[in-house]
Amino acid sequence: MISTGEMKKGVSVEIDGSLFQIIEVQHVKTKKSAVYRVKLKDLRHGHITERTFNTGEKLTAARVERRDMQYLYGDADALTFMNTQTFDQINVPRAIAGNALDFLKEGDVVQVLAYGEEALGIDLPASVTLKITRSDPGVKGDTATGATKPATMETGLVVDVPLFINEGDTIKVSTAAGTYIERVANA
Repeated sequence: MISTGEMKKGVSVEIDGSLFQIIEVQHVKTKKSAVYRVKLKDLRHGHITERTFNTGEKLTAARVERRDMQYLYGDADALTFMNTQTFDQINVPRAIAGNALDFLKEGDVVQVLAYGEEALGIDLPASVTLKITRSDPGVKGDTATGATKPATMETGLVVDVPLFINEGDTIKVSTAAGTYIERVANA
């Protein structure tokens, strides 16, 4: 149990059988008493809600863990991950995984948010390194305008890249925006 005075950003709580993560806490003083206005994100469904709690109210703390897990494979319904310490495997439904599959290669290690054995989401790194499998050649002399061309990554993601990037090159891609960051030297 945590009291309203212990609420802070990032803490996970259980309210009425639902799991929430605290996004923002405001302590508001009114003429009668002080209250806490809290912005909460539903960890199962993703929507955001606001609730007001009186000073001294208690909430049930939820133990949501971040586990390092290796991506093994995906099928029509789910993505399969393996815990890198215990070697246990879990399935993450595609609806929860969202667009993470665009950035995952077999063998990549990411953090999976879990509540007990229930997967709640996938935390991708800020950027990933992907190899270009298909790209049209750039037009020589057309580099002054900062022009780009589409390139297909090994995961199937299509990213706009500068004209000097070629098929077979390895690039760094932002997972937040799905955009080109830089070319990576091939090993």
